[in-house]
Amino acid sequence: MNELLERARSFRHRIAPDREAFRRFADGQSPTTLFISCSDSRVVPTLITAAAPGELFELRNAGNIVPPYRPGYRSGEAATIEYAVEVLKVRDIVVCGHSHCGAVGAVARNDDLTALPSVADWVALARPALASLLGTPPEDPALPDVVQRHVTAQLETLRGYPQIERGTAEGQLRLHGWFYRVDTAELWELDDTQGAFGQH
Repeated sequence: MNELLERARSFRHRIAPDREAFRRFADGQSPTTLFISCSDSRVVPTLITAAAPGELFELRNAGNIVPPYRPGYRSGEAATIEYAVEVLKVRDIVVCGHSHCGAVGAVARNDDLTALPSVADWVALARPALASLLGTPPEDPALPDVVQRHVTAQLETLRGYPQIERGTAEGQLRLHGWFYRVDTAELWELDDTQGAFGQH
């Protein structure tokens, strides 16, 4: 912890050449992309994309899960999506799943999460899309097929949000599905025309 604290304290000195750019952040933000990813410490959106501060508006949670839209229901995810689209006017939304995902793996393996009731309730949102895979332990611990199906399902859930539906229909918003391998740093993108992930 002390090392993290010292690095945080020295951050303002390390950015000295870019200090003017940071001062402009006081005027607000204008990210181009909402990046939805897992809370996993091995997945660092700005590192993967080489994004500069201010480029990405991030939404991170266990399993990069997008809960279904429910009017009147309080949700940090729904609030972040709404703000990104309606206020920040992002043009792109990326849902990025990753290999070796604990949350998706727990669903796929049908792990007993009795001791983690909040986790169990949360990952249950991912079960319907993976139902046909449940009961058969995944052969590949990287879970590429399972995670890719999960990402595709989260994109479909996103399309159920009124502001997303409107933005995509008007051509103001584009949705993207990514799969990132934590062990090789490879990135795969969903090709909507083919309905499959591939490297481009």
